Amino acid sequence: MALDFAFSEEQLMIQDSMRKCLEPFEGRREELVKMVLKDKIFPQEVWDAICATGLMGCVIPEEYGGNDMGLLATTIGLETLGSFGFGNALFVLTTMDAACILRNGTEEMKQRYLPKMATGEMKFGFALTEPNAGSNAFRIQTVATKDGDDYLLNGQKVFITGADVADRLLMVVRTTSREECEAQGLPKAFGLALFIVDPKTPGIDLKPIPTRGIEGMTQYTVYMDDARVSAADLVGEADMGGMALFNSLNPERILAAATACGMAQNCLDKAVSYANERTVFRDKPIGIYQGISHPLAKVAIELDAVRLLTYRAAWAFDQGEHPGKVGTYANMAKYMAGEMAIEAVDRAIQTMGGYGFSEEYGVIHYYESARLLRTAPVTAEMILNFIAEHELGLPRSY
Repeated sequence: MALDFAFSEEQLMIQDSMRKCLEPFEGRREELVKMVLKDKIFPQEVWDAICATGLMGCVIPEEYGGNDMGLLATTIGLETLGSFGFGNALFVLTTMDAACILRNGTEEMKQRYLPKMATGEMKFGFALTEPNAGSNAFRIQTVATKDGDDYLLNGQKVFITGADVADRLLMVVRTTSREECEAQGLPKAFGLALFIVDPKTPGIDLKPIPTRGIEGMTQYTVYMDDARVSAADLVGEADMGGMALFNSLNPERILAAATACGMAQNCLDKAVSYANERTVFRDKPIGIYQGISHPLAKVAIELDAVRLLTYRAAWAFDQGEHPGKVGTYANMAKYMAGEMAIEAVDRAIQTMGGYGFSEEYGVIHYYESARLLRTAPVTAEMILNFIAEHELGLPRSY
C-alpha cells in the first residue's frame, strides 16, 4: 500500500479551527501572549475558545463526550496553536491523562472524568517527579497506604506544573515500597500505582518553585501528609501501574514535540519577516545575504523533518501499536524537537540582532521555553540511552 502524507479533511479542519478560534483575540494578541510568556498566566478566555473547537476531545471517544479524532489530530492542533504563540502545558497534561484513563480506568471512572476533560471543563496535571526520582521513575517514594475504602498518601512531588490551576493530578505513587519489592525479588516496575488526586485535598500543600520556561504556568512542590484519596480513583490496579504509566508518558513526549514544532514555526516566521524588511547595506533587505538566509533555510528543513517524526509517533499511538514501539518514535521525535527548537529560537535572535533581545519583538522569551524542551519531559541523554539499548541492542548504561 502506498504511503499517504496528505492530511485528512478532519485534520485540516482541526488546523483551520485553531486559526479561527484565535481570530477574536487578534487585536489583543500581544497582550495575551505577554500574559502567557511573562506573567505566567494562561487566559481562561483563550482556554475556553480553544476547547470549544473540540481539541481536548480528540483522544476521547464519542461515548465519553469526545470526537475520537486521535492523538495525531491533537498534535496538529497543538502545533498550530504554538505557531501563533499560544502554548499551554495543561493541554498536553490533560490529553496525556485522558489517554491513560481511557486505556486503564474503570468504566465508572471514564464516565466521571472523560466528558469534563473533553470539553476542557476539567484540567489535569501530572505528578511523577520527586526530589530523588525523575528520570528513574522506579525510585519514587511517595506511598499510598490502604485505609478502609480509601488510601492515604504521604510523600513529596516536585516540578509539578500548574498544580494551582489543575482540577486534578494524575499522580504516580507506590503501593508497595521499593525495598519490599527488592526483598521479594519482584520486578522493579512492580509496586507502582496511579491515582487521580484533587490538589485541594486536606493534607496536600503546594509551594511554588521559582522556575522559568513554562509558558503560562508555575511549577510547584506538592507535599502530602495523610492526604485521603478514594480507592475509586485508582487508575488500573494497585502495584501494576508501570505499563499504565507509559500510556501517559508516550503522548506527553509526542505533544512536547508538537509544542516545539509550533514554537519553532512562530520564531521562524518572525525571523523571515524581519529579514525581508530590515535593510542595512545597499538598500536591500538582509534576507538577500546567504549568511542570513541559509541558516533560516536549515531551520525550515529541520522543522519539517521533526514534524514528520512527530506525526509518525502520534499515528503509531492512534494505531494501538505496542507502547515500546510508540515509545521509540515518541522519544526520537522529542529528542529532535528539543534540539531543533533551540536552533530555531537562536537563529531568530541572531537574525534580529539587538531587537532579538527586545521583549516587544516576541522572541527572547522562547529561548527559555525551547531550552526546557531539551531537558523535559525527559532529558536528551535519557532518550539516547533508550535508543542505544532498545533499538541498537547496546549494553544498558544506567
